[in-house]
Amino acid sequence: MKQFMAMLKKNENEHRPPAKLLNLAGQLCQELQSSSPSLEKLVEAMMGCKNRSYFLTNIHVVRACVSVHIHKGQHDAACRLLECCKAEEKEELVQLWHEIHYRRVMEKHQTDFLTPLQRFRCRKRNPPPISLCPEGLKNRNYSEEIRQRLHRFAAEVTANPDKKQREGLARDMNLQPTQVYNWFANYRRRQKS
Repeated sequence: MKQFMAMLKKNENEHRPPAKLLNLAGQLCQELQSSSPSLEKLVEAMMGCKNRSYFLTNIHVVRACVSVHIHKGQHDAACRLLECCKAEEKEELVQLWHEIHYRRVMEKHQTDFLTPLQRFRCRKRNPPPISLCPEGLKNRNYSEEIRQRLHRFAAEVTANPDKKQREGLARDMNLQPTQVYNWFANYRRRQKS
């Protein structure tokens, strides 16, 4: 840690920190515990220097910074950090984004646990920014054509198809039988309410 701080001070006026310093930062972030005072000092030092954007290309540094912000209850700062970081591991960044929002909800409801439904709702209400998902979010909805065919079948044939009918529909629409089963179960639930 002392070696890192000395190197950081020595290179504070450099346009780009040397690779050795960036690697050491990632290694230290990996080794230190998420809520330790040492990690907080390390994150503070990196985020206080003028070329901090270079440190935010390392996923271990990003994870450590987010962890420190969450520990301090600074959820918005953690989100802003993720929006501007340049780490390549986009899937992990999206997971961190969700983790920030899970923690926010857990603090709001004063609980240590979220149900799968609460997590799902949290992800729906707080989609990651386009900077984390340049290819866009996965759309889990069916195309308009498939929805129309399923609605037509429910209205004209039955809203509760048997296994054979579900397998036929799945084959015709290039879906899994469980997808068809779940669509009809959800359809019936929506009709009741």
